[in-house]
Amino acid sequence: MSHSAVPDAPPAGDGDQDRTPGAAGGPRSRAKPLSRAAGRKPAPGRGKAGKEPKLGLRIRLRRDRALLLMTLPALVLVLVFNYIPILGNVVAFQDYDPYLSDNGFVAMVQSPWVGFEQFERIFSDSAFWAAARNTLVLFFLQLVLYFPIPIALALLINSVIRPRVRAVAQAVMYLPHFFSWVLVVTVFQQIFGGAGIIAQTLRQHGVEGFDLMTDPGVFKFLVTAEGVWKDAGWGIIVFLAALASVNHELYEAAAMDGAGRRRRMWHVTLPALRPVIALLLVLRVGDALTVGFEQILLQRDAVGRDAAEVLDTFVWWSGIRNQDFSYAAAAGLIKGVIGLGLVLTANKVAHLMGEQGVYKK
Repeated sequence: MSHSAVPDAPPAGDGDQDRTPGAAGGPRSRAKPLSRAAGRKPAPGRGKAGKEPKLGLRIRLRRDRALLLMTLPALVLVLVFNYIPILGNVVAFQDYDPYLSDNGFVAMVQSPWVGFEQFERIFSDSAFWAAARNTLVLFFLQLVLYFPIPIALALLINSVIRPRVRAVAQAVMYLPHFFSWVLVVTVFQQIFGGAGIIAQTLRQHGVEGFDLMTDPGVFKFLVTAEGVWKDAGWGIIVFLAALASVNHELYEAAAMDGAGRRRRMWHVTLPALRPVIALLLVLRVGDALTVGFEQILLQRDAVGRDAAEVLDTFVWWSGIRNQDFSYAAAAGLIKGVIGLGLVLTANKVAHLMGEQGVYKK
Protein backbone atom coordinates (compact mmCIF):
# COMPACT_ATOMS: atom_id res chain seq x y z
CA MET A 1 0.00 0.00 0.00
CA SER A 2 1.52 3.17 -1.10
CA HIS A 3 1.45 6.22 1.08
CA SER A 4 1.61 9.80 -0.18
CA ALA A 5 4.61 11.81 0.83
CA VAL A 6 3.90 13.98 3.83
CA PRO A 7 5.90 17.26 4.00
CA ASP A 8 8.12 17.77 7.00
CA ALA A 9 6.67 19.89 9.78
CA PRO A 10 8.22 23.25 10.24
CA PRO A 11 10.70 23.59 13.07
CA ALA A 12 9.43 24.65 16.45
CA GLY A 13 9.31 28.35 16.94
CA ASP A 14 8.87 29.14 13.27
CA GLY A 15 5.64 30.08 11.65
CA ASP A 16 4.87 33.70 12.52
CA GLN A 17 8.55 34.42 13.00
CA ASP A 18 9.18 33.54 9.38
CA ARG A 19 6.95 36.39 8.36
CA THR A 20 8.75 39.00 10.39
CA PRO A 21 11.25 41.13 8.52
CA GLY A 22 14.76 39.83 8.88
CA ALA A 23 13.83 36.58 10.65
CA ALA A 24 16.03 33.59 9.85
CA GLY A 25 14.53 31.16 7.37
CA GLY A 26 11.51 33.29 6.43
CA PRO A 27 10.73 35.88 3.82
CA ARG A 28 12.81 38.97 4.46
CA SER A 29 11.64 42.48 3.70
CA ARG A 30 14.19 45.25 3.36
CA ALA A 31 13.31 47.92 5.90
CA LYS A 32 15.58 50.81 6.83
CA PRO A 33 16.70 50.61 10.45
CA LEU A 34 15.69 53.49 12.64
CA SER A 35 18.44 55.88 13.62
CA ARG A 36 19.40 56.28 17.24
CA ALA A 37 18.24 59.85 17.31
CA ALA A 38 14.86 58.93 15.88
CA GLY A 39 14.31 56.13 18.36
CA ARG A 40 15.55 58.05 21.39
CA LYS A 41 13.01 59.79 23.54
CA PRO A 42 13.81 63.28 24.71
CA ALA A 43 14.97 63.50 28.29
CA PRO A 44 12.34 64.63 30.75
CA GLY A 45 12.32 68.37 31.30
CA ARG A 46 14.03 69.08 27.98
CA GLY A 47 12.70 70.39 24.72
CA LYS A 48 12.77 68.84 21.29
CA ALA A 49 16.35 69.90 20.63
CA GLY A 50 17.53 68.64 24.02
CA LYS A 51 17.92 72.15 25.44
CA GLU A 52 16.91 73.27 28.87
CA PRO A 53 13.54 75.00 28.86
CA LYS A 54 13.57 78.65 29.80
CA LEU A 55 12.45 79.02 33.38
CA GLY A 56 10.38 81.92 34.62
CA LEU A 57 11.66 84.56 37.00
CA ARG A 58 9.58 83.26 39.90
CA ILE A 59 10.88 79.71 39.48
CA ARG A 60 14.49 80.89 39.28
CA LEU A 61 14.09 83.05 42.39
CA ARG A 62 12.63 80.12 44.28
CA ARG A 63 15.40 77.83 43.07
CA ASP A 64 18.26 80.21 43.92
CA ARG A 65 16.82 81.83 47.04
CA ALA A 66 19.55 80.37 49.28
CA LEU A 67 22.33 81.81 47.10
CA LEU A 68 20.56 85.15 46.85
CA LEU A 69 20.22 85.36 50.62
CA MET A 70 23.94 84.62 50.99
CA THR A 71 24.89 87.45 48.62
CA LEU A 72 22.40 89.92 50.07
CA PRO A 73 24.74 91.33 52.81
CA ALA A 74 27.51 91.95 50.28
CA LEU A 75 25.01 93.56 47.92
CA VAL A 76 23.78 95.87 50.67
CA LEU A 77 27.34 96.89 51.56
CA VAL A 78 28.20 97.68 47.95
CA LEU A 79 24.95 99.60 47.54
CA VAL A 80 25.43 101.68 50.69
CA PHE A 81 29.15 102.43 50.40
CA ASN A 82 29.66 102.47 46.61
CA TYR A 83 26.50 103.36 44.71
CA ILE A 84 24.53 105.65 47.01
CA PRO A 85 27.56 107.98 47.53
CA ILE A 86 27.64 108.48 43.75
CA LEU A 87 24.65 110.77 44.21
CA GLY A 88 26.90 113.09 46.20
CA ASN A 89 28.85 113.95 43.06
CA VAL A 90 26.17 116.51 42.36
CA VAL A 91 27.97 118.89 44.74
CA ALA A 92 30.73 119.17 42.11
CA PHE A 93 28.33 121.38 40.17
CA GLN A 94 27.33 123.44 43.22
CA ASP A 95 28.82 125.84 45.70
CA TYR A 96 28.05 123.36 48.45
CA ASP A 97 27.67 124.71 51.99
CA PRO A 98 27.07 122.00 54.62
CA TYR A 99 26.04 124.61 57.20
CA LEU A 100 22.85 125.57 55.39
CA SER A 101 21.02 122.81 57.24
CA ASP A 102 21.61 120.15 59.85
CA ASN A 103 20.59 117.60 57.24
CA GLY A 104 23.25 117.05 54.62
CA PHE A 105 20.71 116.18 51.94
CA VAL A 106 18.73 119.36 52.60
CA ALA A 107 21.96 121.38 52.47
CA MET A 108 22.73 119.76 49.12
CA VAL A 109 19.33 120.77 47.75
CA GLN A 110 19.61 124.34 49.04
CA SER A 111 23.17 124.94 47.78
CA PRO A 112 23.37 127.18 44.70
CA TRP A 113 24.29 125.72 41.31
CA VAL A 114 27.46 127.01 39.65
CA GLY A 115 27.69 124.67 36.67
CA PHE A 116 31.26 123.87 35.57
CA GLU A 117 32.89 126.58 37.65
CA GLN A 118 34.64 124.09 39.95
CA PHE A 119 36.12 122.24 36.97
CA GLU A 120 37.44 125.51 35.54
CA ARG A 121 39.16 126.18 38.86
CA ILE A 122 40.73 122.72 38.81
CA PHE A 123 42.07 122.93 35.27
CA SER A 124 43.69 126.28 36.06
CA ASP A 125 45.20 125.07 39.36
CA SER A 126 48.90 124.20 39.09
CA ALA A 127 48.70 122.15 42.32
CA PHE A 128 46.20 119.80 40.68
CA TRP A 129 48.46 119.20 37.69
CA ALA A 130 51.45 118.62 39.97
CA ALA A 131 49.44 116.02 41.91
CA ALA A 132 48.36 114.37 38.66
CA ARG A 133 51.98 114.24 37.45
CA ASN A 134 53.17 112.65 40.72
CA THR A 135 50.32 110.14 40.53
CA LEU A 136 51.20 109.05 37.01
CA VAL A 137 54.91 108.75 37.84
CA LEU A 138 54.13 106.57 40.85
CA PHE A 139 51.76 104.45 38.76
CA PHE A 140 54.36 103.74 36.07
CA LEU A 141 57.00 102.94 38.68
CA GLN A 142 54.67 100.52 40.45
CA LEU A 143 53.59 98.99 37.15
CA VAL A 144 57.17 98.33 36.06
CA LEU A 145 58.79 97.50 39.40
CA TYR A 146 55.93 96.07 41.45
CA PHE A 147 53.55 94.27 39.09
CA PRO A 148 56.03 91.62 37.79
CA ILE A 149 57.28 90.69 41.28
CA PRO A 150 54.22 88.63 42.38
CA ILE A 151 54.45 86.71 39.10
CA ALA A 152 58.14 85.95 39.67
CA LEU A 153 57.49 84.93 43.30
CA ALA A 154 54.64 82.65 42.25
CA LEU A 155 56.89 80.93 39.70
CA LEU A 156 59.63 80.60 42.30
CA ILE A 157 57.36 79.08 44.94
CA ASN A 158 55.74 76.79 42.38
CA SER A 159 59.15 75.38 41.48
CA VAL A 160 59.86 74.37 45.10
CA ILE A 161 59.39 70.61 45.40
CA ARG A 162 59.14 70.18 49.16
CA PRO A 163 55.64 71.11 50.40
CA ARG A 164 56.87 72.14 53.87
CA VAL A 165 59.42 74.58 52.47
CA ARG A 166 56.77 75.97 50.13
CA ALA A 167 54.30 76.49 52.98
CA VAL A 168 56.89 78.29 55.12
CA ALA A 169 57.89 80.55 52.22
CA GLN A 170 54.29 81.47 51.52
CA ALA A 171 53.61 82.27 55.19
CA VAL A 172 56.68 84.51 55.40
CA MET A 173 55.67 86.38 52.24
CA TYR A 174 52.01 86.76 53.29
CA LEU A 175 52.75 88.15 56.74
CA PRO A 176 53.58 91.80 55.86
CA HIS A 177 50.20 92.20 54.17
CA PHE A 178 48.53 92.15 57.59
CA PHE A 179 50.69 95.00 58.89
CA SER A 180 49.20 98.48 58.95
CA TRP A 181 50.84 101.23 56.93
CA VAL A 182 51.84 102.93 60.17
CA LEU A 183 53.88 99.86 61.12
CA VAL A 184 55.35 99.53 57.61
CA VAL A 185 56.51 103.15 57.57
CA THR A 186 57.92 102.74 61.08
CA VAL A 187 59.93 99.68 60.02
CA PHE A 188 61.39 101.54 57.04
CA GLN A 189 62.10 104.53 59.26
CA GLN A 190 64.08 102.34 61.65
CA ILE A 191 66.10 100.94 58.76
CA PHE A 192 66.55 103.79 56.26
CA GLY A 193 65.91 106.87 58.44
CA GLY A 194 68.52 109.31 59.71
CA ALA A 195 68.61 107.49 63.04
CA GLY A 196 68.09 104.07 61.49
CA ILE A 197 70.26 100.99 61.65
CA ILE A 198 72.11 101.60 58.37
CA ALA A 199 72.89 105.27 59.12
CA GLN A 200 74.15 104.48 62.63
CA THR A 201 76.32 101.63 61.35
CA LEU A 202 77.89 103.92 58.74
CA ARG A 203 78.60 106.61 61.34
CA GLN A 204 80.30 104.07 63.58
CA HIS A 205 82.69 103.29 60.73
CA GLY A 206 83.42 106.93 59.99
CA VAL A 207 81.11 107.30 57.02
CA GLU A 208 78.52 110.03 56.86
CA GLY A 209 75.02 108.62 57.25
CA PHE A 210 71.96 109.32 55.16
CA ASP A 211 68.24 109.74 55.61
CA LEU A 212 66.21 108.27 52.76
CA MET A 213 62.91 108.91 54.53
CA THR A 214 63.23 112.67 54.06
CA ASP A 215 64.84 112.69 50.60
CA PRO A 216 62.33 113.95 47.98
CA GLY A 217 64.44 112.52 45.14
CA VAL A 218 64.07 108.90 46.21
CA PHE A 219 60.60 109.18 47.71
CA LYS A 220 58.81 107.55 44.77
CA PHE A 221 61.19 104.59 44.79
CA LEU A 222 60.84 104.34 48.56
CA VAL A 223 57.03 104.22 48.31
CA THR A 224 57.29 101.52 45.64
CA ALA A 225 59.65 99.46 47.82
CA GLU A 226 57.24 99.73 50.74
CA GLY A 227 54.39 98.50 48.56
CA VAL A 228 56.46 95.59 47.28
CA TRP A 229 57.43 94.50 50.80
CA LYS A 230 53.89 94.76 52.10
CA ASP A 231 51.71 93.36 49.31
CA ALA A 232 53.85 91.38 46.86
CA GLY A 233 53.46 88.17 48.86
CA TRP A 234 49.71 88.60 49.04
CA GLY A 235 49.52 89.20 45.31
CA ILE A 236 50.91 85.76 44.45
CA ILE A 237 47.75 84.00 45.70
CA VAL A 238 45.91 84.47 42.41
CA PHE A 239 48.90 83.34 40.34
CA LEU A 240 49.45 80.25 42.49
CA ALA A 241 45.79 79.34 42.05
CA ALA A 242 46.20 79.65 38.27
CA LEU A 243 49.33 77.51 38.35
CA ALA A 244 47.55 74.83 40.38
CA SER A 245 45.08 74.35 37.51
CA VAL A 246 47.80 73.59 34.94
CA ASN A 247 47.72 69.99 33.73
CA HIS A 248 50.94 68.23 34.79
CA GLU A 249 50.79 66.10 31.66
CA LEU A 250 51.78 69.20 29.70
CA TYR A 251 55.01 69.43 31.70
CA GLU A 252 55.65 65.71 31.19
CA ALA A 253 55.03 65.97 27.45
CA ALA A 254 57.33 68.99 27.21
CA ALA A 255 60.04 67.16 29.19
CA MET A 256 59.76 64.12 26.88
CA ASP A 257 60.22 66.44 23.91
CA GLY A 258 63.49 67.63 25.42
CA ALA A 259 62.34 70.95 26.90
CA GLY A 260 64.35 72.12 29.89
CA ARG A 261 63.03 73.95 32.92
CA ARG A 262 63.23 77.37 31.29
CA ARG A 263 61.48 76.27 28.10
CA ARG A 264 58.76 74.52 30.12
CA MET A 265 58.23 77.73 32.04
CA TRP A 266 58.10 79.78 28.85
CA HIS A 267 55.85 77.48 26.80
CA VAL A 268 53.64 75.92 29.51
CA THR A 269 53.59 78.00 32.69
CA LEU A 270 53.46 81.53 31.29
CA PRO A 271 50.69 80.74 28.72
CA ALA A 272 48.63 79.35 31.62
CA LEU A 273 49.14 82.60 33.55
CA ARG A 274 48.47 84.85 30.57
CA PRO A 275 44.67 85.27 31.10
CA VAL A 276 45.17 86.05 34.80
CA ILE A 277 47.98 88.50 34.04
CA ALA A 278 45.80 90.27 31.47
CA LEU A 279 42.89 90.52 33.90
CA LEU A 280 44.98 91.89 36.78
CA LEU A 281 46.77 94.28 34.43
CA VAL A 282 43.44 95.73 33.26
CA LEU A 283 42.33 96.18 36.88
CA ARG A 284 45.67 97.73 37.80
CA VAL A 285 45.47 100.20 34.91
CA GLY A 286 41.95 101.13 35.98
CA ASP A 287 43.28 101.78 39.48
CA ALA A 288 46.18 103.82 38.14
CA LEU A 289 45.16 107.06 39.84
CA THR A 290 44.92 105.38 43.27
CA VAL A 291 48.50 104.86 44.40
CA GLY A 292 48.09 104.60 48.17
CA PHE A 293 46.37 107.32 50.15
CA GLU A 294 47.29 106.33 53.71
CA GLN A 295 50.85 105.36 52.85
CA ILE A 296 51.62 108.68 51.19
CA LEU A 297 49.71 110.81 53.69
CA LEU A 298 51.86 109.44 56.51
CA GLN A 299 55.06 110.56 54.73
CA ARG A 300 53.81 113.72 53.03
CA ASP A 301 55.16 116.16 55.61
CA ALA A 302 58.58 114.47 55.71
CA VAL A 303 59.39 115.03 52.03
CA GLY A 304 57.18 117.98 51.21
CA ARG A 305 54.10 118.58 49.14
CA ASP A 306 55.88 118.87 45.79
CA ALA A 307 57.23 115.31 45.98
CA ALA A 308 54.40 113.52 47.80
CA GLU A 309 51.17 115.18 46.68
CA VAL A 310 48.97 112.79 44.65
CA LEU A 311 45.35 113.05 43.59
CA ASP A 312 44.02 111.22 46.65
CA THR A 313 45.84 113.47 49.10
CA PHE A 314 44.92 116.51 46.98
CA VAL A 315 41.22 115.64 47.28
CA TRP A 316 41.56 115.00 51.02
CA TRP A 317 43.46 118.22 51.63
CA SER A 318 41.00 120.30 49.61
CA GLY A 319 37.82 118.73 50.93
CA ILE A 320 38.59 117.82 54.55
CA ARG A 321 41.29 120.25 55.63
CA ASN A 322 40.19 123.30 53.62
CA GLN A 323 36.48 122.29 53.62
CA ASP A 324 36.13 123.17 49.96
CA PHE A 325 33.80 120.25 49.34
CA SER A 326 32.63 121.14 45.85
CA TYR A 327 36.19 121.62 44.64
CA ALA A 328 37.28 118.28 46.10
CA ALA A 329 34.21 116.54 44.64
CA ALA A 330 35.03 117.89 41.18
CA ALA A 331 38.61 116.60 41.46
CA GLY A 332 37.37 113.20 42.60
CA LEU A 333 34.86 113.07 39.75
CA ILE A 334 37.61 113.79 37.22
CA LYS A 335 39.68 111.02 38.72
CA GLY A 336 36.78 108.56 38.50
CA VAL A 337 36.01 109.38 34.87
CA ILE A 338 39.66 108.99 33.86
CA GLY A 339 39.86 105.68 35.74
CA LEU A 340 36.77 104.39 33.91
CA GLY A 341 38.27 105.41 30.58
CA LEU A 342 41.50 103.60 31.42
CA VAL A 343 39.62 100.41 32.32
CA LEU A 344 37.67 100.45 29.04
CA THR A 345 40.82 101.16 27.02
CA ALA A 346 42.88 98.47 28.73
CA ASN A 347 40.06 95.97 28.35
CA LYS A 348 39.83 96.76 24.63
CA VAL A 349 43.57 96.15 24.29
CA ALA A 350 43.15 92.82 26.09
CA HIS A 351 40.45 91.84 23.58
CA LEU A 352 42.74 92.72 20.69
CA MET A 353 45.41 90.47 22.23
CA GLY A 354 42.96 87.58 22.38
CA GLU A 355 42.25 87.73 26.12
CA GLN A 356 38.93 88.10 27.88
CA GLY A 357 39.86 90.94 30.23
CA VAL A 358 37.29 92.13 32.76
CA TYR A 359 34.32 91.28 30.55
CA LYS A 360 33.76 89.57 27.23
CA LYS A 361 33.14 91.32 23.93
